[in-house]
Amino acid sequence: MKIQINDHRKIFALQEEFNKLFPNLKIEFLGKPSNAGEAASKEIVKTSKRLGDCRVVHTKGQLTLLHSMTIADLQETLRDNYGLSVLILRKSGTHWIETTEDGNFSLEEQDKRAVSAA
Repeated sequence: MKIQINDHRKIFALQEEFNKLFPNLKIEFLGKPSNAGEAASKEIVKTSKRLGDCRVVHTKGQLTLLHSMTIADLQETLRDNYGLSVLILRKSGTHWIETTEDGNFSLEEQDKRAVSAA
């Protein structure tokens, strides 16, 4: 699946596309750093905001989401190519847990783990 990345896209629209492919995962966008090259804020950006509101690198493009892509690869691609910092959360029952320690699992594996944990 290809997802368009540009400054005018609303965060909720990108989240909806992501969830069509991975219904048990959630992608959250973090606030932009003060300057290029700095770490992103740990604050989650509201879904009504635009992608341009949470990044300092304003490159447009298409992100290709693959089932085999790891969480770490997705985060790295978004950070390096588009200046976006994200968290990937996995559903666990009625809660959402961060996948930081499971970064080497594929998106598909994470999605399936969520189903078995529910």
